[in-house]
Amino acid sequence: MKAGSVRIPAFLLVCFIVAPLIGLAVRGSQALRDPSLLTSPIVLEALRISALTCSSAMIVIVVTGTPLAYLLARRSIPMAPIIDTLIDLPIVLPPVVAGLSLLLAFGRVGLIGRNLDMVGIQIGFTTFAVVLAQIFVAAPLYIRSARAGFESVDTRLEQVSLTLGASPFRTFMRITLPLSAPSLTAGLALALARALGEFGATLMFAGNLPGMTQTMPLGIMTLMENDLNSALAIAIILLAISCALLGCLRLFGLKRKSFHA
Repeated sequence: MKAGSVRIPAFLLVCFIVAPLIGLAVRGSQALRDPSLLTSPIVLEALRISALTCSSAMIVIVVTGTPLAYLLARRSIPMAPIIDTLIDLPIVLPPVVAGLSLLLAFGRVGLIGRNLDMVGIQIGFTTFAVVLAQIFVAAPLYIRSARAGFESVDTRLEQVSLTLGASPFRTFMRITLPLSAPSLTAGLALALARALGEFGATLMFAGNLPGMTQTMPLGIMTLMENDLNSALAIAIILLAISCALLGCLRLFGLKRKSFHA
């Protein structure tokens, strides 16, 4: 196939992807000429909720997802392929279905939630529900990237460290973790981007309660009804964060390539 014959459709696709982004950037920059938009109560509350829930979700994902990714990379747990497939499922699951699944598990009449409700603990439609929704949809992205990073580490280096008397934990901290750090960081950036943009599962499981569960994407939906400029202000913030996270991904991708080269 000649290069010239594929340039036109390729160019059209690029234009289709870039045009909405340019439109958002131009219209959003016009809206941001009014600085008061960024200080309106609904915008500030949405920013606060997103910052609180996303940071909490990332801590849980890193603390629990890192050892899980390592075990999957080393095939150190029974039925690792099945577990790996189940962990990947939220990536392809429709967001509304993900939210419904969480509600049926942790809601007041859910499999686990009904028992918690009996002792006065309610998860659904709370800020904690937002965190759980973000963990559910974002954790697989971190685990996949972290697992790939651990698999890229030469196990002979770990064996040498163990032979020299280092404990498994020290070997992990001094050998495995530094060598896989670019993949872990890239996975964290992907997970953070996914958590920040989470909409459907949060709406189903946590609702859209201002000051409690209304994250930035939900704030955009609410503001679109009567305050387009404020909605654009939040959208521009999310666009800027997404660009920054994408830049981090490209940076650590280059570092991984240079390391393997």
